[in-house]
Amino acid sequence: MIEVIVTGAAGRMGGEVVKAVTAADGMRVAAAVDASGATGTVDDGQGGSVPLTHDLASALSGGGQRVLVDFTVPGAVEANVTAALAAGVHCVVGTTGVTDARWREVAAASRDVCLFVAPNFAIGAVLMMRFAQRAAKYMPSAEVIELHHDRKLDAPSGTAMRTAALIAAARGETPASPGRETEVAPGARGAEVDGVHVHSVRLPGLVAHQEVIFGGLGQTLTIRHDSIDRTSFMPGVVLAVREVVSRSGLVIGLEELMGL
Repeated sequence: MIEVIVTGAAGRMGGEVVKAVTAADGMRVAAAVDASGATGTVDDGQGGSVPLTHDLASALSGGGQRVLVDFTVPGAVEANVTAALAAGVHCVVGTTGVTDARWREVAAASRDVCLFVAPNFAIGAVLMMRFAQRAAKYMPSAEVIELHHDRKLDAPSGTAMRTAALIAAARGETPASPGRETEVAPGARGAEVDGVHVHSVRLPGLVAHQEVIFGGLGQTLTIRHDSIDRTSFMPGVVLAVREVVSRSGLVIGLEELMGL
Protein backbone atom coordinates (compact mmCIF):
# COMPACT_ATOMS: atom_id res chain seq x y z
CA MET A 1 0.00 0.00 0.00
CA ILE A 2 1.40 3.39 -1.02
CA GLU A 3 0.84 6.05 1.63
CA VAL A 4 0.13 9.40 -0.06
CA ILE A 5 0.55 12.80 1.58
CA VAL A 6 -1.36 15.48 -0.34
CA THR A 7 -0.18 19.07 0.12
CA GLY A 8 -2.49 21.86 -0.97
CA ALA A 9 -5.34 19.49 -0.13
CA ALA A 10 -7.86 22.29 0.44
CA GLY A 11 -7.31 23.66 -3.07
CA ARG A 12 -9.12 22.65 -6.22
CA MET A 13 -6.35 20.40 -7.55
CA GLY A 14 -5.50 19.03 -4.12
CA GLY A 15 -9.11 18.04 -3.56
CA GLU A 16 -9.18 16.15 -6.84
CA VAL A 17 -5.96 14.35 -5.89
CA VAL A 18 -7.53 13.21 -2.62
CA LYS A 19 -10.49 11.74 -4.54
CA ALA A 20 -8.30 10.10 -7.20
CA VAL A 21 -5.97 8.47 -4.67
CA THR A 22 -8.89 7.22 -2.59
CA ALA A 23 -10.46 5.63 -5.68
CA ALA A 24 -7.22 4.01 -6.89
CA ASP A 25 -6.15 0.50 -5.95
CA GLY A 26 -3.03 0.02 -3.88
CA MET A 27 -2.81 3.51 -2.40
CA ARG A 28 -4.49 5.64 0.22
CA VAL A 29 -4.43 9.21 1.50
CA ALA A 30 -2.31 9.13 4.64
CA ALA A 31 -2.57 12.89 5.24
CA ALA A 32 -4.24 15.91 3.69
CA VAL A 33 -2.02 18.91 4.40
CA ASP A 34 -2.85 22.56 3.77
CA ALA A 35 -1.01 25.62 5.03
CA SER A 36 -3.64 28.14 3.90
CA GLY A 37 -5.40 28.16 7.24
CA ALA A 38 -8.27 26.02 6.01
CA THR A 39 -9.81 23.68 8.57
CA GLY A 40 -12.21 20.76 8.51
CA THR A 41 -12.11 17.87 6.10
CA VAL A 42 -11.69 17.08 2.42
CA ASP A 43 -14.26 14.99 0.54
CA ASP A 44 -12.68 11.71 -0.54
CA GLY A 45 -15.20 11.12 -3.34
CA GLN A 46 -16.23 7.77 -1.88
CA GLY A 47 -18.70 8.93 0.73
CA GLY A 48 -16.06 9.71 3.33
CA SER A 49 -13.66 12.50 4.19
CA VAL A 50 -10.05 13.13 5.18
CA PRO A 51 -9.21 15.57 8.00
CA LEU A 52 -7.05 18.55 7.09
CA THR A 53 -3.81 19.19 8.96
CA HIS A 54 -1.30 22.03 8.94
CA ASP A 55 1.52 19.85 10.34
CA LEU A 56 3.61 18.68 7.39
CA ALA A 57 6.40 17.35 9.59
CA SER A 58 4.07 14.91 11.36
CA ALA A 59 2.48 13.92 8.07
CA LEU A 60 5.91 13.01 6.68
CA SER A 61 6.83 10.77 9.60
CA GLY A 62 6.37 7.03 9.32
CA GLY A 63 7.61 4.16 7.22
CA GLY A 64 6.72 2.11 4.18
CA GLN A 65 6.23 3.41 0.65
CA ARG A 66 5.35 7.08 0.97
CA VAL A 67 4.73 9.69 -1.70
CA LEU A 68 4.11 13.41 -1.36
CA VAL A 69 1.85 14.92 -4.05
CA ASP A 70 2.21 18.70 -4.21
CA PHE A 71 -0.21 21.06 -5.93
CA THR A 72 0.43 24.24 -3.97
CA VAL A 73 2.10 27.51 -5.03
CA PRO A 74 5.64 28.37 -6.20
CA GLY A 75 6.44 30.02 -2.87
CA ALA A 76 5.67 26.87 -0.86
CA VAL A 77 6.56 23.91 -3.04
CA GLU A 78 10.34 23.97 -2.58
CA ALA A 79 10.09 23.83 1.21
CA ASN A 80 7.53 21.03 1.03
CA VAL A 81 9.64 18.96 -1.34
CA THR A 82 12.88 19.57 0.55
CA ALA A 83 11.26 18.37 3.79
CA ALA A 84 9.80 15.31 2.08
CA LEU A 85 13.05 14.26 0.44
CA ALA A 86 14.88 14.67 3.75
CA ALA A 87 12.29 12.36 5.33
CA GLY A 88 12.82 9.72 2.64
CA VAL A 89 9.49 10.44 0.95
CA HIS A 90 9.16 10.33 -2.84
CA CYS A 91 7.65 13.42 -4.46
CA VAL A 92 5.20 14.03 -7.30
CA VAL A 93 5.07 17.74 -8.10
CA GLY A 94 2.47 19.46 -10.24
CA THR A 95 3.18 22.97 -8.96
CA THR A 96 4.77 25.05 -11.72
CA GLY A 97 6.89 28.19 -11.55
CA VAL A 98 10.16 26.55 -10.44
CA THR A 99 12.91 26.05 -13.03
CA ASP A 100 14.31 22.64 -13.98
CA ALA A 101 17.73 23.88 -12.91
CA ARG A 102 16.43 24.62 -9.43
CA TRP A 103 14.80 21.19 -9.20
CA ARG A 104 18.13 19.60 -10.11
CA GLU A 105 19.70 21.42 -7.17
CA VAL A 106 16.95 20.28 -4.81
CA ALA A 107 17.10 16.67 -6.01
CA ALA A 108 20.89 16.52 -5.69
CA ALA A 109 20.59 16.51 -1.91
CA SER A 110 18.78 13.16 -1.89
CA ARG A 111 19.47 10.40 -4.40
CA ASP A 112 17.70 7.52 -2.65
CA VAL A 113 14.18 8.75 -3.41
CA CYS A 114 12.52 10.14 -6.53
CA LEU A 115 11.56 13.72 -7.27
CA PHE A 116 9.13 13.68 -10.17
CA VAL A 117 8.06 16.99 -11.72
CA ALA A 118 5.59 17.48 -14.56
CA PRO A 119 4.25 20.69 -16.09
CA ASN A 120 1.06 18.85 -17.04
CA PHE A 121 -0.49 15.56 -15.91
CA ALA A 122 -3.13 15.27 -18.63
CA ILE A 123 -2.30 12.37 -20.95
CA GLY A 124 -3.58 14.34 -23.95
CA ALA A 125 -1.41 17.33 -23.10
CA VAL A 126 1.67 15.13 -22.96
CA LEU A 127 0.78 13.71 -26.39
CA MET A 128 0.24 17.25 -27.69
CA MET A 129 3.74 18.25 -26.58
CA ARG A 130 5.28 15.13 -28.10
CA PHE A 131 3.43 15.65 -31.41
CA ALA A 132 4.63 19.28 -31.45
CA GLN A 133 8.19 18.12 -30.92
CA ARG A 134 7.90 15.73 -33.86
CA ALA A 135 6.35 18.39 -36.11
CA ALA A 136 9.02 20.99 -35.29
CA LYS A 137 11.65 19.03 -37.19
CA TYR A 138 9.72 19.51 -40.41
CA MET A 139 7.89 22.81 -39.73
CA PRO A 140 10.25 24.85 -37.53
CA SER A 141 8.20 28.08 -37.57
CA ALA A 142 5.86 27.81 -34.59
CA GLU A 143 4.03 29.84 -31.98
CA VAL A 144 2.24 28.74 -28.82
CA ILE A 145 -1.05 30.07 -27.44
CA GLU A 146 -1.89 28.88 -23.94
CA LEU A 147 -5.17 29.65 -22.18
CA HIS A 148 -5.84 29.21 -18.47
CA HIS A 149 -8.18 30.35 -15.72
CA ASP A 150 -7.65 33.83 -14.33
CA ARG A 151 -6.26 32.62 -10.99
CA LYS A 152 -3.25 30.81 -12.42
CA LEU A 153 -0.09 32.01 -10.69
CA ASP A 154 2.42 31.84 -13.54
CA ALA A 155 2.55 33.03 -17.14
CA PRO A 156 3.55 31.49 -19.44
CA SER A 157 2.36 28.16 -18.11
CA GLY A 158 4.78 25.36 -17.35
CA THR A 159 3.28 23.40 -20.23
CA ALA A 160 3.98 26.24 -22.66
CA MET A 161 7.54 26.59 -21.39
CA ARG A 162 8.11 22.86 -21.79
CA THR A 163 6.56 22.85 -25.26
CA ALA A 164 8.79 25.70 -26.41
CA ALA A 165 11.86 23.89 -25.09
CA LEU A 166 10.90 20.69 -26.93
CA ILE A 167 10.30 22.59 -30.17
CA ALA A 168 13.64 24.38 -29.85
CA ALA A 169 15.47 21.11 -29.27
CA ALA A 170 13.81 19.38 -32.22
CA ARG A 171 14.35 21.96 -34.97
CA GLY A 172 17.73 22.24 -36.59
CA GLU A 173 17.84 26.03 -36.51
CA THR A 174 15.76 28.86 -35.13
CA PRO A 175 13.87 30.50 -38.00
CA ALA A 176 13.33 34.24 -38.17
CA SER A 177 10.27 35.32 -36.20
CA PRO A 178 9.43 38.79 -37.50
CA GLY A 179 6.93 41.19 -36.05
CA ARG A 180 8.47 42.44 -32.82
CA GLU A 181 9.57 45.59 -34.60
CA THR A 182 5.97 46.26 -35.64
CA GLU A 183 4.49 46.21 -32.14
CA VAL A 184 2.26 49.20 -31.50
CA ALA A 185 1.70 47.96 -27.94
CA PRO A 186 4.70 46.32 -26.16
CA GLY A 187 4.27 42.56 -25.82
CA ALA A 188 1.79 42.20 -28.67
CA ARG A 189 3.95 39.46 -30.17
CA GLY A 190 4.06 37.59 -26.87
CA ALA A 191 6.95 36.36 -24.77
CA GLU A 192 9.91 34.67 -26.42
CA VAL A 193 10.82 31.31 -24.89
CA ASP A 194 13.72 29.43 -26.48
CA GLY A 195 13.09 31.34 -29.70
CA VAL A 196 9.37 30.48 -29.73
CA HIS A 197 6.71 33.19 -29.30
CA VAL A 198 4.31 32.26 -26.49
CA HIS A 199 1.00 34.04 -25.85
CA SER A 200 -0.81 33.67 -22.50
CA VAL A 201 -4.57 34.13 -22.13
CA ARG A 202 -6.11 34.37 -18.65
CA LEU A 203 -9.92 34.36 -18.39
CA PRO A 204 -12.58 33.08 -15.98
CA GLY A 205 -14.28 29.97 -17.30
CA LEU A 206 -11.12 28.42 -18.70
CA VAL A 207 -9.32 25.43 -17.16
CA ALA A 208 -6.18 24.54 -19.15
CA HIS A 209 -5.85 24.75 -22.93
CA GLN A 210 -3.00 25.06 -25.40
CA GLU A 211 -2.54 25.16 -29.13
CA VAL A 212 0.68 25.08 -31.11
CA ILE A 213 0.49 26.62 -34.57
CA PHE A 214 3.09 25.69 -37.18
CA GLY A 215 3.45 27.65 -40.41
CA GLY A 216 5.03 26.55 -43.68
CA LEU A 217 4.93 27.35 -47.35
CA GLY A 218 1.24 27.50 -48.26
CA GLN A 219 0.10 25.59 -45.16
CA THR A 220 -0.41 25.64 -41.40
CA LEU A 221 -0.71 22.87 -38.81
CA THR A 222 -2.46 23.36 -35.47
CA ILE A 223 -2.14 20.92 -32.56
CA ARG A 224 -4.52 21.66 -29.67
CA HIS A 225 -5.35 20.13 -26.33
CA ASP A 226 -8.16 21.12 -23.94
CA SER A 227 -8.63 20.12 -20.32
CA ILE A 228 -12.27 20.93 -19.64
CA ASP A 229 -12.19 19.56 -16.10
CA ARG A 230 -9.47 19.04 -13.49
CA THR A 231 -10.24 15.33 -13.41
CA SER A 232 -8.31 15.15 -16.70
CA PHE A 233 -5.07 15.41 -14.71
CA MET A 234 -5.81 12.59 -12.27
CA PRO A 235 -4.87 9.49 -14.33
CA GLY A 236 -1.44 11.04 -14.79
CA VAL A 237 -1.11 11.78 -11.08
CA VAL A 238 -2.04 8.22 -10.14
CA LEU A 239 0.43 6.85 -12.72
CA ALA A 240 3.19 9.04 -11.26
CA VAL A 241 2.45 7.91 -7.69
CA ARG A 242 2.74 4.28 -8.75
CA GLU A 243 5.97 4.82 -10.69
CA VAL A 244 8.03 7.00 -8.34
CA VAL A 245 8.28 4.39 -5.60
CA SER A 246 10.51 2.28 -7.86
CA ARG A 247 12.67 5.19 -9.07
CA SER A 248 15.26 7.58 -7.67
CA GLY A 249 16.70 10.94 -8.60
CA LEU A 250 15.04 13.67 -10.65
CA VAL A 251 12.54 12.76 -13.39
CA ILE A 252 10.89 15.51 -15.44
CA GLY A 253 7.83 15.04 -17.62
CA LEU A 254 5.04 12.47 -17.68
CA GLU A 255 6.29 11.28 -21.05
CA GLU A 256 9.21 9.67 -19.20
CA LEU A 257 6.74 7.42 -17.38
CA MET A 258 4.62 6.77 -20.48
CA GLY A 259 7.52 5.46 -22.57
CA LEU A 260 7.13 8.15 -25.23
